[in-house]
Amino acid sequence: MEWSFHTAEELAAALRAGDVSSVELTDEAIARIERDDKAINAVCVPDFDRARAAARDADRARARGEDHEERPLLGIPVTVKESFNVAGLPTTWGMPQHRDFVPAEDAVQVSRLKAAGAVVLGKTNVPLGLQDIQTFNEIYGTTHNPWDHRRTSGGSSGGSAAALACGFGALSIGSDLAGSLRTPAHFCGVYAHKPTLGLAATRGMIPPAEPAWPVDLDLAVVGPMARTARDLTLLLDVMAGPDPLTFGVAHRLALPPARHERLQDFRVLVIGEHPLLPTGAAVRAGVERVAAALADGGARVERHSPLPPDLTEAATLYMQLLVSGSVARFPIESLEQLRARADELSADDRSLDAARLRAMLFSHRDWMETNHRREVHRHGWRQVFAEFDAVVCPITPTPAFPHDHHPNPLERLIDIDGVEYPYFDQLVWAGLATMPGLPATAIPAGRSPEGLPVGVQLIGPMFEDRTPLRLAELLEQKIGGFHPPASITPSV
Repeated sequence: MEWSFHTAEELAAALRAGDVSSVELTDEAIARIERDDKAINAVCVPDFDRARAAARDADRARARGEDHEERPLLGIPVTVKESFNVAGLPTTWGMPQHRDFVPAEDAVQVSRLKAAGAVVLGKTNVPLGLQDIQTFNEIYGTTHNPWDHRRTSGGSSGGSAAALACGFGALSIGSDLAGSLRTPAHFCGVYAHKPTLGLAATRGMIPPAEPAWPVDLDLAVVGPMARTARDLTLLLDVMAGPDPLTFGVAHRLALPPARHERLQDFRVLVIGEHPLLPTGAAVRAGVERVAAALADGGARVERHSPLPPDLTEAATLYMQLLVSGSVARFPIESLEQLRARADELSADDRSLDAARLRAMLFSHRDWMETNHRREVHRHGWRQVFAEFDAVVCPITPTPAFPHDHHPNPLERLIDIDGVEYPYFDQLVWAGLATMPGLPATAIPAGRSPEGLPVGVQLIGPMFEDRTPLRLAELLEQKIGGFHPPASITPSV
C-alpha cells in the first residue's frame, strides 16, 4: 500500500493498528522526495539519516505502549520551513552570507514537533529573507509550483506548500507575516492556518545568527500546513501555547470550542471585492463556489454589512505596520535616499506604493498613531464577529503567477485578468486578517480554467481559531479538498 497522500490522522490510526511502521512511512517519503523533488525543489535541506533514526525510535516507543494522546504525531513524517532553527542543520533564510550558519538548538516549535513524536524529514525552501510571495534564493534555487513548473509555489512558505502537494510528508510548519502560510496553500491547493497573533510561540523562527529570544512579534505568526482541515487542527494543538521561557513552564492554551458544529448554524459574511484592487475571475469563482456551498448547506450568508472596518484604511494601516517594522534596521544612508524619494510624492498621493514609501520613514510617534488606528479596527472586528462567525474572502487576487525574478521587487507587476498592478498591492487580502491579528484558515476552493488551484480564506474571531477550522472541515466535506497534481506519480 502507498501512504504518501494519506492524512496525518489516517497515518496515526494505521500506526496504532500496526498496519504500517514509522520506518516504512519514512522510507517511502524519502524515496518520493529523492525521485520527485528534482523537478520541484521543495526540500532544500534533507535530514534523512536522522529521520530514519527518529522513525526507529518512534517504532520502539510505540512497541513500549507510549500513549498516542501524549504524542499525537508519533512516527509521522513532516517537514519544517527553513527559517526555523533545527539543531545541526543550516538556517540561512536564503541569505548567502549566512549559508554556513548552523544553530545549536531547535526552535520551540521544532521541539514541540519532536516531543509529539514527529519524524522531521528536512527543511523546505524559502525566499531571500522571507521577503517575497515567491520562493527562490541564491543558495537553494527556485521552488516550482507542482501544478505548473513555470509558476511560483508562493512564499514565503512555498517550499512547505509544494512539499505537501507532492506527498513529501503529511504535515509542515511555516510562518505568516504577509500571507506566507495562506498564499502558498492557495497556489498549491493545500490547507494552512494563520493563528491568532500570539497564540503559538515563535522563538527560534529567527534570522540566522540572531539570538533566539522569546520576543513578541508584531504581525508575524507561526502555524500549521496540511492536506486536510482536520490535520491543521491536529498540528495547531501541538503548536499552540506561549513560550515556556516566558511562563517558566510549558503551558498550553485552552482554546474555546468552535462556535458551531453544523454548517447550517454558521453565520458568514462574504467579501469578494476590494476597493483598491480587482479580484480576478478565477478567484471570484472560488469565492462564489464557497458561498454557494455555504448557502446550500443552510448557513446564513450575507454579502453586505456596514460592520467591517474600512478596507482602504485597513490596507493602508497594514502596509504601514508591515513596512515600518521591516526597515527598522536600514542603514542611515538608505534612509536619506528614501527621504529624498518621499519628498517627491504629491501630498494627494494615497496609493499603497506611497503608503509603503512613507512608512519606511516612520517615527515612533507615527507608528503609535498607526497602532492606535489598528486598535480601532480591532474593535470593529469584534462587532463583526458579534454578528457573524466567519468572513470568506480571497487570499490573493489571482492563482499562482509565472516566476518573476526581477531583482527589484518594487518594479514587478501582477497581472489581473490582463491589467497590471503593483506587485505588492496583492497583499491587501493577506493584511485583512494580519493587521488586526485575526486567525485565518486557507482552504482549496476549486481550479482555475487553466487547472491551477484556487483557495480562499476563512477569517475568524480572535483566539477562536477552532471556529474557522471547523468551518473549513465542513466545507471540505461539502466541496472537496486537496487533490494531488496530475504531474505527481501516484505510487513509489
